Amino acid sequence: MSIKNVNNHGLSAFKDIERPWILVGYRLFAREGPSGVKVQVMAREVEKSKSSFYHLFADLDVFTEVLLEYHLERSKVIAQKETFCQNLVPDLVHLLLEVKEDLLFNRQLRIHRDKKNFAHFLEQSDAVVQDSFYKVWARDIGLEEKPHLAKDVFALALENFYLQLTDQRLHYEWLAQYFQELRLMVKQFKR
Repeated sequence: MSIKNVNNHGLSAFKDIERPWILVGYRLFAREGPSGVKVQVMAREVEKSKSSFYHLFADLDVFTEVLLEYHLERSKVIAQKETFCQNLVPDLVHLLLEVKEDLLFNRQLRIHRDKKNFAHFLEQSDAVVQDSFYKVWARDIGLEEKPHLAKDVFALALENFYLQLTDQRLHYEWLAQYFQELRLMVKQFKR
């Protein structure tokens, strides 16, 4: 991935005219799920007509696929940024706060993973991000020498993380406390 893609937040693959719609739709999906993505609401926010939306995307199903592709591109940007993290707190916590909307979008994919295309993109985006995240994770929680155990704990922690995740909770103190509790739990397991 080039630095150019990291800097433009994964929007380089989309036309300039599509970008405002994608950003608004992405935010709505992240906050309210797929049912919150409404053409009329987006048109009002981007200050364009509804017909402009349909001219660009045909319908909401096509637009949702575009949002899923954008999320996958965002996941690649996040994975690139994760490679610069040395530890969970404060490095990764700061990054997670920077990509708050992406986490909330991913949470919605998890909630709605009964839909085949959501499950597919969730799996893809998780695979992209988890590899980089996992390296920091295993080292920081003290399980680098036990990779199998580290992966199992990671899988449980990830599910638990998304179960607890809300827009209101997604702040520095909660994230730092969450990672601290995981470290303590792993320490107790190792005894």
